[in-house]
Amino acid sequence: MIRYLISASVVLIVLLASAAFFFPSYWVHRYDELIARQARVYRLDEKLVWSLIYEETFFRGWKIGADAEVGLMQVTPTVAREWATATGLKEFERQTAENVNAFLADPERNIQVGCWYLEKVREQYRGMPAETAMSLAAYNAGPSRVEEWTRGVEASSLAENQFIDRIAIASTKSYVTSILARYRSAQVAQ
Repeated sequence: MIRYLISASVVLIVLLASAAFFFPSYWVHRYDELIARQARVYRLDEKLVWSLIYEETFFRGWKIGADAEVGLMQVTPTVAREWATATGLKEFERQTAENVNAFLADPERNIQVGCWYLEKVREQYRGMPAETAMSLAAYNAGPSRVEEWTRGVEASSLAENQFIDRIAIASTKSYVTSILARYRSAQVAQ
């Protein structure tokens, strides 16, 4: 009987240790294929999208934000409806009008709409030294805030660290620097 208990305990310990080792990797990489596919469609680096999702929700697709943002990329209902209209597909317009939260709860749709919006805000900053930081700040706080933080200077000449220093909302500054650090780390790991 004691041998059985010892054997069962050892097996349980090995199983728990294996789960503790492998589960975190599974958790943060289970959407990699969806991220890669949608990032390609919108000409985004998949590691940037992955880093954004990591920061936004740590891959918890059911998360609802304080301002009613939904899902993995914390997409607002307004952005989802704007995307649906831009597609020209009446079915998407109908679905987002009827139940936008259910629409955005689908990981593929959420990542698709989130990537579309990230690329949309990025267009304004393309080619600028702080393009990625500005895009992330606009995704988080809105393009009007980025305009506010670059008022009085030539935005196209701001280096990334100069732009980050101008971010006046602490949570957005932290958001941008955290995503950039994770993104740069993922780029080096290639």
